[in-house]
Amino acid sequence: MNRQRVHAVLFDLDGTILDTAPDLLAALNGLRAQRGLAAVAMDGFRSLVSRGSRAMLDWGVPGFAGADEVRRRADIDDFLDIYLADVCSRTCLFDGMAALLDDLAARDLPLAVVTNKPILLAQQVLDHLGLSRRFGAILGGDSLARRKPDPLPVLTACTQLGVEPERALMVGDDARDILAGRAAGCTTVAVTWGYGSADDIAGWQPDVVIDQPGQLLPLLDAPPAAPALNTGTGGSSQP
Repeated sequence: MNRQRVHAVLFDLDGTILDTAPDLLAALNGLRAQRGLAAVAMDGFRSLVSRGSRAMLDWGVPGFAGADEVRRRADIDDFLDIYLADVCSRTCLFDGMAALLDDLAARDLPLAVVTNKPILLAQQVLDHLGLSRRFGAILGGDSLARRKPDPLPVLTACTQLGVEPERALMVGDDARDILAGRAAGCTTVAVTWGYGSADDIAGWQPDVVIDQPGQLLPLLDAPPAAPALNTGTGGSSQP
């Protein structure tokens, strides 16, 4: 890895900056209520959030997995409509993330959000929390022709920020974040506080694993050289 000073940080959204699982579960239960089904609890749900609407509905809506694409698309649209109507009642920043964003702002470091969440929903959540102004680029899963794990959104965000990918960190809680960042040429940082499990993270081969947001700061002046390192206490080093 290139050890040049970092010039920008790109973040995934759900499971990295924000804990959106409570609002997404509420939307799922709203859809279940429309179908005459009882509400489900958070157990088993959180790990699905970063995988998108289809994974959440596969888990939470009987018959969704075996339905034809027209029916599945209708269910997804209904789910997203319910979510959009109450997009940020329970969503919050992960512990330590507000302080990290303040520290990055004090350094005048360009930031981006690169998420597979539809751009309308991503923008709504960020606007509700007063966070949109912090990011020089915000790209959703439908902003471009391809989404993560394709590198196009990461490369586009870097272009919009005016930085070379080799000078950027890509930070996320899902394999698609790491794959997209690596393919784009970024230093990749996996976080353990999100929706991925430690066993999952071990197979992604990120350059760095961190356990809390503040552990990102030392990487800004000294990105990792191969082999990758772990700055946290609970993650594992990757070969």
